[in-house]
Amino acid sequence: MGRWLQRLGVLGAATLAASALAQTSILINSGDQVEGGRVAAFTAWKSALEAGLGKAGVASAQARMSSDATADLSATRANLYEVMVAPAPTIGSAVRYGYEPVLGTTRTARAVLVVPEGSAVTNWEQGKGKNLGLPGQDSVVTYLLRGEVQAGNTTLARQYASLYQTRYQDALLTCLEVRRCDVVAVERSVAQEWIDAGKKVRIIWESREVPGLSVALRRNAKVPLEGLRSALLAELNRASPGGYTDALTRKDFEYVSTLGYFTPRALKGATLVEDPAQVEALLASGARYIDTRNDEEFRAGHVPGATLVPYVEKSAKDPDYDASKDQFEVQRLGANKAQPLVFGCNGPECWKSFKASHAAIEAGYSKVYWFRTGFPAWRSSGRKFDTAASGGDKVG
Repeated sequence: MGRWLQRLGVLGAATLAASALAQTSILINSGDQVEGGRVAAFTAWKSALEAGLGKAGVASAQARMSSDATADLSATRANLYEVMVAPAPTIGSAVRYGYEPVLGTTRTARAVLVVPEGSAVTNWEQGKGKNLGLPGQDSVVTYLLRGEVQAGNTTLARQYASLYQTRYQDALLTCLEVRRCDVVAVERSVAQEWIDAGKKVRIIWESREVPGLSVALRRNAKVPLEGLRSALLAELNRASPGGYTDALTRKDFEYVSTLGYFTPRALKGATLVEDPAQVEALLASGARYIDTRNDEEFRAGHVPGATLVPYVEKSAKDPDYDASKDQFEVQRLGANKAQPLVFGCNGPECWKSFKASHAAIEAGYSKVYWFRTGFPAWRSSGRKFDTAASGGDKVG
């Protein structure tokens, strides 16, 4: 009797596990909003998605709220969620790595630079050496601005004398008014609200327009795209008629998907590798593959035989990052500093392997290979990859 009950318990646990696995996973990041607004937006999106998925034939879904765009970008490359709701930078990355746009808000986004009305600064170039105020690192505004600056082969730290960051964009108006900031970066709609309210400010530069908050569906998800699109659009338009569009295509995200967190194309002291075939040859000749992502991403899929040595990243995603803000156990790379090491993470937008490669060089490792395109390129090439631990997370 006891054994029978034990077996029943095991079967019950297995059934629950299978049920959990069958759930459609949803990530919701509502973008630049105050905390109360973020929670309200999450609740609204969760309700609409659950109803829309139900009409599309999906019985169970589990939603997670996020306020960490850096983690969300990494999740797109690892294909961790089946449905994602997020600002354009995250959806742009998702579209690059196996998702399809479903729909989005009709309100688009654009980053602008704003100065006091009487400022002598009239364009981007004249802002060099001034004090810049901008939202936090995860803001779509900061993403767009940083991307445009790095596309010009420089960084925010090199362009401006100082950087003042704040969570709330309206606080940047005060920064201008008290002259702590010479220039501030905000969303176009925020700047227009200031102008309409009679504030003495003017716009001197603006980025290209990008989609607003949008929804993407993973291509291999067991959810009918068109069924979800029509059902979700109907649900959302009940609360805000005309506030959403299902006309978004992959092309709408091309611009934003090339900006923001893209790494440089060279690293002094390391050999740049972008072709998975080169990595395969290096591993065959005795090199070790160092996976710098987190444990969840590693278990979802990794290069066979890879060693997991996570790079815990808190520093800015630009060439002038402060490594003292990060954590990386360089001693786990092994005592043999002449052994070839291949560092990879989640593609050219992922800075972890760039920073880990630099740390290895600084520590005296002489044969460092930086696999810039990382695991997404390996997976896309059709090469076999491992999941779960598979012994690859052991340090040798």
